[in-house]
Amino acid sequence: MRPLLAGIGDEAGPALADQLAAIAALGWSAIELRTVDGVHIADLDRRAFDRLADTLDERGLRTVCVDSRIGDWSSTITGDFERDLDELRMIARRAARLNTRYVRIMSYPNAGLDDLDWARRVHQRMRELAARAEQAGLVLLHENCAGWAGSDAKRALDMLVETGSPALRLLFDTGNGVAYGYSAVELLADVIEFVDHVHVKDGTDGPVWTVPGAGAAEVGRCLDLLAESGYRGALSIEPHLSLVPHADVPGAGRVDGFVAAGRALESLLAATAR
Repeated sequence: MRPLLAGIGDEAGPALADQLAAIAALGWSAIELRTVDGVHIADLDRRAFDRLADTLDERGLRTVCVDSRIGDWSSTITGDFERDLDELRMIARRAARLNTRYVRIMSYPNAGLDDLDWARRVHQRMRELAARAEQAGLVLLHENCAGWAGSDAKRALDMLVETGSPALRLLFDTGNGVAYGYSAVELLADVIEFVDHVHVKDGTDGPVWTVPGAGAAEVGRCLDLLAESGYRGALSIEPHLSLVPHADVPGAGRVDGFVAAGRALESLLAATAR
């Protein structure tokens, strides 16, 4: 059975119309939400959010995940934690309306602390975030990206143990090893039983982003591992072909690039199935 295919909408364009057009061009039934018109889901005013939710309902589109800024590259471990708790509270309300329970987070870049203090503070924050998520019926998905556990499988597993909550699981991104200098395949093999959601992108050193299968991220091998493990979650494209959020690179022709990445993923899945 083919996994559910989705994509982070704003990779196809800032406007909801562009995001929906790209998903429709692929013939897919699911979307991952990060921003609309450049505004994060938690920050949309009530009217804009209601319009978004109503439109997704009308199109019959499923929301597979909401991508928060909690612990991401825009924050640090010594930053204002209340801001993150406020964002989680808002996302909890909006995730319920969107009928999704998954929220993407990261584990806080350092701000000059020694490793022990950094780890202690990350674990403390994760326990609090997971407790609140569990109360709200959410599952936080930690991505192998920015922060204390972003590129180290042992740290990610230690964080899960220290948090001790079913409301904290892992999000695996196939392309982040290219950006951060580690083998994504090796990391995936170590954490795969805890992975509930997958982002798909590919690239070469630089990084220079490509369609899935054309770079050095060994996306095909990652897909093989996931299939062998019985993975049943979504595969959500985050191509970065025309948009790199943390580098503020908007690009042009984003819908076309998004669709090309989606088609490349479909081709890889067809090869994996043979």
